[in-house]
Amino acid sequence: MCSILGVFDLRSGTDITPLRPLALSLSAQQRHRGPDWSGVHADKAAILVHERLAIVDPAGGSQPLRSADGQLVLAVNGEIYNHRELEHQLAAPYAFQTKSDCEVINALHAEHDSVGAWIDKLNGIFAFALWDRTRQRVVVARDHMGVCPLYWGHDGDGRLWVASEMKALARICDDVAAFPPGHWYDSATGECVKYYDKPWRDYDAVAGVEVSAQELREAFEAAVHRQMMSDVPYGVLLSGGLDSSLVAACAARFARKRIEEDDSTEAWWPRLHSFAIGLEGSPDLAAADIAAKALGTVHHGFKYTFEEGLDALPDVIRHVETYDVTTIRASTPMYLLARRIKAMGVKMVLSGEGSDEIFGGYLYFHKAPDARAFHEELVRKLDALHSYDCLRANKSMMAWGVEARVPFLDLEFLDTAMGLDAKHKMAGNGKIEKHVLREAFDGALPKEILWRQK
Repeated sequence: MCSILGVFDLRSGTDITPLRPLALSLSAQQRHRGPDWSGVHADKAAILVHERLAIVDPAGGSQPLRSADGQLVLAVNGEIYNHRELEHQLAAPYAFQTKSDCEVINALHAEHDSVGAWIDKLNGIFAFALWDRTRQRVVVARDHMGVCPLYWGHDGDGRLWVASEMKALARICDDVAAFPPGHWYDSATGECVKYYDKPWRDYDAVAGVEVSAQELREAFEAAVHRQMMSDVPYGVLLSGGLDSSLVAACAARFARKRIEEDDSTEAWWPRLHSFAIGLEGSPDLAAADIAAKALGTVHHGFKYTFEEGLDALPDVIRHVETYDVTTIRASTPMYLLARRIKAMGVKMVLSGEGSDEIFGGYLYFHKAPDARAFHEELVRKLDALHSYDCLRANKSMMAWGVEARVPFLDLEFLDTAMGLDAKHKMAGNGKIEKHVLREAFDGALPKEILWRQK
């Protein structure tokens, strides 16, 4: 994961190359997201700047990514987990220039006239800007749930700007706004199109649908397995709660083999490291120790003081770019933990965000009057994730150049879990919240962790 910044002016006769120093200085405000390398493309109509956090193909995947003829220029913040499958599905050979998982976006664009023909095939977390020099056309898109942040706006001369964080655009654009999750914009039409619109959003589409415990478990294990793609040291966040513990349990199962080579070779970092943080006496730290010992991870439990949390608040607010109290409160320990993780040389972690929004993990879900209301509230919570939990996880971790991946929000797993009739998720009548998920992973964790209430 990285940061991107782009400026585009499609009016004939203009030359924006003098804006290059300005674009570089604005992109530098996001460099905490990509401390490993900076790349830039500039021509008369477009400037793309990329601050790189090298996780896949560290030696050769520098961005912006260019096609062999130099006519496609791509800057991406994110990961495409199914890039190898998509590469094999290409109708014609494409001259890949790197081993980056993101370069498949250029290949798909080159093969299709319409972005809508391929954008929904990407299983990953991403925000990108693609400049097609031949057609003088820019495509901007954001992943299905908005895990990766993306903002856009226009300067006083009408030029389009995009960036990974608001701080890079605030002094240039008066109309800065979040680019909507699950959408793509194509300057060829001038339209911003919603591409992520699943049938399961309507309760009637899932009413009566059952998903077996085995199917649910296998779908989540596959999601974790996909997202362990990495060429650098990685770990898992382990708070001791159900969600992070399930992520850790699945990751521990696959950690000894290299995902990028279909589990046929030994992993480069075979011991799975787990990380937790809390105040003195934190029950989460104690629970994380129990889970880590059961799973055999190399566990690192850190403590922070109330004063350290207060001291960090100005920086936390600057990085997460919100004044939402709950988000700031939850971001603060995550921000402090990210700094510790970075100091240990780890650049990517798996996290448990999204589970409560999929399975109704909050206690107020006990009050749902029926399955339809339960399901509709799940959809509402998922739609808001990009402004809250996804924003927190991404920005508080990326403040120190650590990428957070969220397997519960995996494209394929969402279809499985949200395709389940909500009547099977409902709590009450002696059933704890998320019981269907807990039952699917019976035996994977100690009972005091598996059945621990939020």
